[in-house]
Amino acid sequence: MIKTGYIQFHPVLGEIDGNIQRINPFIDQTKDADLIVLPELISTGYNFESRHYALNCAEEINNSRFVEFLISKSKEHNAYIVAGINEKNGDELFNTSVLIGPNGYLGKYQKIHLFMNEKDIFKTGSVGVPVFDVEFGKLSMLICFDYYFPELWRMTGLNGADIICHPSNLLTQNAHKTVPAQAFMNKVFIITSNRIGTENDLTFNGTSFIVNPDAEVILKASVDKEEVGMIEIDPQLARNKFVTSRNHAFNDRHPGLYKGLV
Repeated sequence: MIKTGYIQFHPVLGEIDGNIQRINPFIDQTKDADLIVLPELISTGYNFESRHYALNCAEEINNSRFVEFLISKSKEHNAYIVAGINEKNGDELFNTSVLIGPNGYLGKYQKIHLFMNEKDIFKTGSVGVPVFDVEFGKLSMLICFDYYFPELWRMTGLNGADIICHPSNLLTQNAHKTVPAQAFMNKVFIITSNRIGTENDLTFNGTSFIVNPDAEVILKASVDKEEVGMIEIDPQLARNKFVTSRNHAFNDRHPGLYKGLV
């Protein structure tokens, strides 16, 4: 069993240092956790007025105040942390999620399915959908609107992920309809960490949640409050891919008949 959870948070647009200061006590509330997931673009906020604005508050991962902060907190609490960051890579920007462990930075996922005005700011992710081995299992990451595309969830499942961390800035309840189905179809745990608050014309709807491999929502946050949610889960439950005694979530597929998908 491991203790995992989310931090539902309201970042201030463009204020990296201020957001770090405000996130710090929330992370301290999770000091007994093994894995904590923070929302998408948590260090900078989301609704940038222009690409120029976004570029001015982006950070390179290997030269990031936010990443260094996460590393220090991960070492302090001996925990793994997943969080969204506005990543600068040369002249390109990516909507990125990083995985930090007690020994430092472990890797990243760059959002593939860009939502609305994100297409004017970020480039489509180019690092694929990696799965990371940690001491209690295998972790993968997807971001927000990726929830709409089952191909990515299947990829993470086939690559052995036990837990999929899903930093988000959700505006609707659509993910609450689809994410439990993805958890069930791939027999994985999913941690969706959403934000709250309003930025310009966008209002985010909170309700961060955790789903088990049977599509059951086992923890859910409020609509409009900053809060920490934690629960114990058993990652080994995600390694049983049987739906019935004779049906297996992956072995019963017929990839040779799916060629029209690609």
